[in-house]
Amino acid sequence: MEAEERRADRALILAGRHPVLEALRSRARPIEEVLVEVEARERHADILALARQAGVRCSRVPRAALTTLAGGGHHQGVVARVAPREYADLDEVLAIPAARAEPALFLALDQVQDPGNVGNLLRTAEALGVHGVVVPRHQAAGLTPHVVRAASGALEYLPMARVGNLVQALERLKQEGCWIVGAVAEGPEGRDGPQAPWRTDLRGPVALVLGSEGRGLRPLVARTCDLLVRIPLAGRVGSLNVAAAGAALLYEIRRQRSRPSGPVGKNAVDTEGRGT
Repeated sequence: MEAEERRADRALILAGRHPVLEALRSRARPIEEVLVEVEARERHADILALARQAGVRCSRVPRAALTTLAGGGHHQGVVARVAPREYADLDEVLAIPAARAEPALFLALDQVQDPGNVGNLLRTAEALGVHGVVVPRHQAAGLTPHVVRAASGALEYLPMARVGNLVQALERLKQEGCWIVGAVAEGPEGRDGPQAPWRTDLRGPVALVLGSEGRGLRPLVARTCDLLVRIPLAGRVGSLNVAAAGAALLYEIRRQRSRPSGPVGKNAVDTEGRGT
């Protein structure tokens, strides 16, 4: 992959305590400078200490200067200038589970375009042990400043691969032994329809695929999945947004993985011991 294709769109400024703290802790990319609000220096003493330990230049500036750099007032009195975040190569992402001796857990986003949703999904994914995220190159939110900010530091630990063809990437994940599980909002539950996630054993290698906010999974992407799951709802709202649905499904996978490992797929035994 060419260097210009791997480079993030634009993420030279990190704003807020969590993104700056995690960038300093992880040391995943070079940090040029940390700037804190003059009046808030004591509140950010931990950040300043980490920056000095890492040999990063620190500056005290007026709040207005931070607001200008951050493109708004949501910076909590601290901003960092950092190197652009790069996309990972898909091969690098696929190697992570084996290196950690864990069953693979990947998240694939099919044209999810809202930066806030993507950032929230990345934050949840990192917290719940996802090894990497795969997004298509076109019509999808990537490593933009808004996504980086919404992820609140998760991208310092969670690699994202950007691919030209998501279906081909999913086929590659299948070759690596992953069960491709797509999330849908509608469809009758049953043997031939979407399964409730807790009626499917998700403890083995899994790639969870989430669709766009308006259209869901594209037809070809859905047909590529080995299994479709749907979260049954008890309320009157038609469906959860993609960030909430993704969080619920990743939590279910995490819950199941606290149990002994077992098979994955349509014909696995559900959590109550009944065949699905």
